[in-house]
Amino acid sequence: MTLSAPRPDTTALQDGQSVLLAEAAALGTLAEALDARFVQAVEMILSTRGRLIVAGIGKSGHVGRKIAATFASTGTPAHFVHAAEASHGDLGMITREDVVLLLSKSGESAELSDLISYTRRFGVSLISISGNAESTLAQKSDIALVLPDVPEVCAIGMAPTTSTTMSLALGDALAVAVMRQKGFDPAQFHQFHPGGKLGAQFLRVGELMYTGDVLPLVAEDQPMEDVLMRMTGTGYGVAIIAEGGRLTGIITDGDLRRNMDGLMTRRAGDVATRDPKTIGPEALVSEAVAVMNGNKVNALCVIDEARQVLGMIRLHDCLRAGVI
Repeated sequence: MTLSAPRPDTTALQDGQSVLLAEAAALGTLAEALDARFVQAVEMILSTRGRLIVAGIGKSGHVGRKIAATFASTGTPAHFVHAAEASHGDLGMITREDVVLLLSKSGESAELSDLISYTRRFGVSLISISGNAESTLAQKSDIALVLPDVPEVCAIGMAPTTSTTMSLALGDALAVAVMRQKGFDPAQFHQFHPGGKLGAQFLRVGELMYTGDVLPLVAEDQPMEDVLMRMTGTGYGVAIIAEGGRLTGIITDGDLRRNMDGLMTRRAGDVATRDPKTIGPEALVSEAVAVMNGNKVNALCVIDEARQVLGMIRLHDCLRAGVI
């Protein structure tokens, strides 16, 4: 394969910038072109009792896979069906209660015909995204979303570039409009994203805190010798003072250093820090991290409205969970 010589009147940086600017301008044109059909498409997806089936071929198929994944992750059951595979049995994945979102720039790809016919024969709702309002796909659709007539930004004006960017953005616009109309909230988002950094951001304190016998609980009048044994035994570097289960103070390594003079002759209440920083079990772990970082502490007592001790959360465990 022989590579052509670089164009002398341009640089790679200029090429990249011109592509991005051209595609950004195309998205602006697309935004201005949205009309009542977009609203109808959102309402159709919201009202379906089935799933959103996204389909396409070629580059439109690649875009369709991402659109289906976006819908599925934001509360709308969705999956992708390859338009060509549909003719070889995958039409069985589509039911009358589903809505089909079919992507094709030309709207005339031969592989679409069986899928279009199937939706018309069985009354399956069909939304299309295409670049030709007069195409077979657009004309057969219940709702036709038509992309503006903007040239492809590739060097020869033929490779799907601008059109796929607009299709992907239009899919995002549909997904976001639907999720907002549904009132999709962070708690629901966490249900579909329990793993990795995203999932960690939605962990609640109650899911990560230490509870029960492992808590380093001591009484106000407990001798410091016993307190030190409790702190050493748990390995948390902290002791929680509670009377009748109600938080009254906390002892940290810093408190020990500040009270070294005659430490072993004292009681827990003599050494404790009163009114320590606390947090509730329903708070996000990320909020707990912010409190600990802001106050330069490594642990927080978890309490209820009556200041009853429910547990303890440590900065180290937040780090291990991937929150930081």
